[in-house]
Amino acid sequence: MDLRRLGLFLAVVDEGGMTRAAEAAHVSQPSVSQAIRELEAEVGTPLFHRVGRRVVLTPAGEALVEPARQVLRDVETGRAAVEAVAGLAAGRLDLVALPTLAVDPVAPLVGAFRLAHPGVDIALADPTDASALVALVASGECEIGITAEPVLAAGLTSHELGHQDLFAVLPPGANASHTMAVATLARFPLVTAPPGTTTRTQLEDAFDQARVTPRIAVVTAQREAILPLVLAGAGATLFPGPLAEQAAALGAVVVALRPRLARPVHLFHRAGPLSPAAAAFRELARVRALRFPP
Repeated sequence: MDLRRLGLFLAVVDEGGMTRAAEAAHVSQPSVSQAIRELEAEVGTPLFHRVGRRVVLTPAGEALVEPARQVLRDVETGRAAVEAVAGLAAGRLDLVALPTLAVDPVAPLVGAFRLAHPGVDIALADPTDASALVALVASGECEIGITAEPVLAAGLTSHELGHQDLFAVLPPGANASHTMAVATLARFPLVTAPPGTTTRTQLEDAFDQARVTPRIAVVTAQREAILPLVLAGAGATLFPGPLAEQAAALGAVVVALRPRLARPVHLFHRAGPLSPAAAAFRELARVRALRFPP
């Protein structure tokens, strides 16, 4: 298959239409339409339904998306491997991470990587949940993922970087000592993300082990709202260390838990060769993993 046609096909998928795809690819709209017609003739079936000015993927089109992404990724990997001789002077690295890991360890890793390779641009995706994060890497849309659980899906390789302590974060003025039993935290009304998120699952597991039933007072999918809710007195929550430090600076009461509550940090990617930028980022993450005690 022609790589240009595959690239324009994915541009239509990602941009949601021929016109926007043409603008994104810096070509004319008729050129995009022609490339799609030629690709459809090559595969022998329509790839899009035309609905007015919109286009919607057919089942055949949906089946082509992931292979097309991987083909273009492999070509880019080959091109970048040649460019690696020049010392990663240019290129792009697509990352995805859980929102609560974006502050740490992802931000320090990205900063260190950019200092070492200033010519490489980085895009950090924001997944809706852990399953979406895995899907972004499995599809080839992102090369490196960072999450809180080992990824055991076929075709993916996972590396543990270390562990991250979790802390109770209470409203300003809350009466608490420097440490708190998990069972004591259950006495506070809680502000949490929806069920199924990694921090919520770990919180539920801790309460189950302590044989207590918490009071979930506020549930929000808007993670950026959790800290303002705690600061406003809506309840307590659970944050990893770096976010807990930010909360303390804003007036929240941060307390270590007994027993210690920690979650693992894992980096994962598709099995097989990585682009030079992704390989360098993985190696940097492994070296800096010593910062995360077991």
